[in-house]
Formats: sequence, structure tokens, C-alpha cells
Amino acid sequence: MASAPGLLADDEPSAVYALRESGRSPFFLVCDHAGRRLPRRLGSLGLTDDELQRHIAWDIGAAGVVHLMAEALDAVAILQTYSRLVIDCNRSPHVPSSIVELSEHTEVPGNRSLSQTERDARLNEIFRPYHDRIRLELDRREKDKIPTALIAVHSFTPVFKGAGRAWHAGILYNHDARMARSMLAHLRRDGDLVVGDNQPYAITDASDYTIPVHGEHRGLPHVEIEIRQDLIADEAGQRWWSERLVQALVATWETMSG
Repeated sequence: MASAPGLLADDEPSAVYALRESGRSPFFLVCDHAGRRLPRRLGSLGLTDDELQRHIAWDIGAAGVVHLMAEALDAVAILQTYSRLVIDCNRSPHVPSSIVELSEHTEVPGNRSLSQTERDARLNEIFRPYHDRIRLELDRREKDKIPTALIAVHSFTPVFKGAGRAWHAGILYNHDARMARSMLAHLRRDGDLVVGDNQPYAITDASDYTIPVHGEHRGLPHVEIEIRQDLIADEAGQRWWSERLVQALVATWETMSG
């Protein structure tokens, strides 16, 4: 009997790509929702082009910020190629939000009534390669005794289900707030930014994956950064935020290492 066809065709991009693989910075950047590409086999998941441009498909502006931060810091960065609508790389595969049938108010027809084989294909060809690449790099850094802080970069919508969000950015953490507290202090220092403390989201053991698995379980300093997407929708905004975040990260590292 022939085996079931895979999800990604041979000519489609890998689920993960890396920047500055020889970077010497202690900061290790990841971007779980960098891309909005869909595997050809899945078509449009039943969504319009306009819907696939929205935040439900990816973290608008986040990849651009990470590219600039990696360059400025000489930092390794690992980014995800495919849309969170295929499988969310910052959710445990065991929770319903791993592959959503409803995102905000939008139904995702192509995610309904999936077989276990279809779910496994998304897990094995998109989720696992991304996290395996992160794990491989962190293992290498541990072996080579390279000091490492895990930095996850995301973006959020200015309005969610009709409610406005006043924060310019948010600093997220779970059990370990060491790095987050210092980042909050540095970003709030000049008084020109509204920065949420575990707002507009908070990391939880119940659903989040990247920070708990790669940061907390290893005992690494870590922080998740959320930036309001209308502020980083263009290159100018991405550059402004990358510069501000780089300054805060460097100051935070000096504080923690001093």
C-alpha cells in the first residue's frame, strides 16, 4: 500500500529558516509567527486573500523587527515560514488552539474535521522542524558554554474583538520574571511608551510552548516581547522598534550580568 502523501512538496520552502547562524550575541531570537505562507496542498484553507493578510494568519511586522534586531545584535534568529493557521508553533499540539477552526470571529473551513493523519502531517513537517531547529541551536550553545538569553518576538492587534488596546508593547513572562522586570523598567524609563506587564497576553503552562519549553525548562533567561502591529507595519516602524528593543535588551543584559 502506498504511503500517504506529505504536506509540503519538494519545491516548497522549509518550515524554518535561520539568520546570522554564526552570531556571537548572547541573545537568541525566535519568531513563532513570522510567516503567512500556506502549503500548496492546503489551498487557501477556505479563506480570502484579505483574511490571509490579517493577524489571524501571522504576526504582522514581527519578522521585520527580528531581522533588524539580529543584524544590530549579531544574534542568531530562528523564524517560522508558514502561517499559524496551518499549525500554531507557540501552542502545545495537544490544545485546541494548535489548529484553529475559529480565529477571532473568522471561521477556517480548511481546518474542520481533520483526520489524525492530516494533523500529524502539520505537526511533523511544520511544528517539529521549527522547534527541533531551536533545540539544536540551544544544545550547541550549551555545549560550547555560550551565555544565552531567549527572546521571542510577536505582534498584537490594536483592536481585539471590538476592544481597543492602549499598550504600545507588552513584556510577557510566566514563572521567571527576572529578565521581564528589567526590560519593563528600561522600556518605561522615558515615559513615552505604554508597556504592558503581561498584557495584552500572559504566558501560561496550559497553552504556550516556546518560552516554557525552550526557556523555562532549560533555566535560561528569557522574555517574550509583543509589539502593537500598527506600529511595525512598515519599515520605519520596524526600525524604530528594533532600535528601542536592542537598547533595552543590552541594558537589561548588563544589569543582569553585573
